[in-house]
Amino acid sequence: MSETGEVRLDPVRGKARIEVLDILRGIAILGIFTMNLPFMAGPTELMLRDFRQIGWAPRDQMAWSIIQIFWEGTQRGLLEFLFGAALMVLAAKAMKPDGPVAVADLYIRRALWLLLFGLIDIFVLLWPGDILHVYALAALFLFPFRHLRPRVLIPLGLVFATFVAVSSSFQYVERVQLVASVGTAHAHQAQGKPLDKADKTALAEWHKKLDRYKIDKDTREKAEAESKARSGGYMGYAAYLWGSWLTLAGKGSVYMGIAEAFCAMLIGIALWKMGIIQGQRSTRFYALLALAAYGFGLGARAIGVVEITSFQPIPKTYWITNEYARIAVSLGHVALVNLLVRFRVPHAILKPFVAAGQVAFSLYFLEQIIGINFLFSPIALGLKGVFGWATLWGWATGIALTLLLAANIWTRYFVSGPMEWAWRSLAYWRRQPFRRLPEVEESR
Repeated sequence: MSETGEVRLDPVRGKARIEVLDILRGIAILGIFTMNLPFMAGPTELMLRDFRQIGWAPRDQMAWSIIQIFWEGTQRGLLEFLFGAALMVLAAKAMKPDGPVAVADLYIRRALWLLLFGLIDIFVLLWPGDILHVYALAALFLFPFRHLRPRVLIPLGLVFATFVAVSSSFQYVERVQLVASVGTAHAHQAQGKPLDKADKTALAEWHKKLDRYKIDKDTREKAEAESKARSGGYMGYAAYLWGSWLTLAGKGSVYMGIAEAFCAMLIGIALWKMGIIQGQRSTRFYALLALAAYGFGLGARAIGVVEITSFQPIPKTYWITNEYARIAVSLGHVALVNLLVRFRVPHAILKPFVAAGQVAFSLYFLEQIIGINFLFSPIALGLKGVFGWATLWGWATGIALTLLLAANIWTRYFVSGPMEWAWRSLAYWRRQPFRRLPEVEESR
């Protein structure tokens, strides 16, 4: 508390940081580039219609399948869990006199500044897939839930997954009925019987769904517009990417993203309160949790990959299990990392990710600068073509490893990354330490 009686809050840094949280954050923020780079490279319009359009050689099929099973969406899951945990780290300061008011004020300021940084990511760095503004908006609703017990937080955290499962179950039942109707129509054809109205309707609907992956006129026109934007000047490129975000937002992606993130953040609070995410449980607990979470999550996702790559309009279980499986695999990653850091060699391998976690915000912006504004920008390298999933993920991995090295060099000389420094200085409304000086570290 200051001399004026106000609660003085400071960022958590140095030895007060929890190493495993930084490792998880570092893995997530570098891994997210693996998911984002294909959409930065394009052709996005063709990819969204049929993901085989950017390459479907055997190595692309394997790369796509592995990522879909082990990684897709789980980097968001880890970050969402960590947002919930970060609230609890901050809320611990509310135990001081006047703490709740001061912490709430700080928390809201942090979220609002993060929202602004997210808009900068969209409209300055030109990234339509920004997650910062989504997480900032979700976090604004989170603070009142910090006192709830895990037995309440976990069911609340599964509301979005349950909504997805229930709504998708209706689609599943409808597709089962369509498959049965098509089977009946085919049987009538084989028997030489005339098709009735129901048979014709079923076959027409079936063929319509079979055409799902065909590049129609509308998609072709959008792809041509994208190609023109990627080959022209900066303003055309920027306008296309701004329009992409507005299109996504108009389709409700922001609302769905907020719902997904908010629920996972609630689970993150529960994981903190149960001592899971910060490494307070036993080795046996983490081993069993990893087996259970991966057993369901990876299994459901593997089935989903088989269903998707049939490229047939069959009923798909992954419609129902998708969000549950994403949460489960994300939880499996939490358990696995907490398990591995207890052993000398795995801990040494994971240790470099601590630095990446400490400058995760800056790395996230740097990823957009590298991908959107350098590799594929028409005023920079302007790389164009169909690269393939395997090649793009190979590039992403190489760039991520380079960023990991850069993060470890940076944190030897600086307390935080430039974006972290700006965010903290604005949130705490005073200039924060930047260079790593002994006297600064000792005073904290």
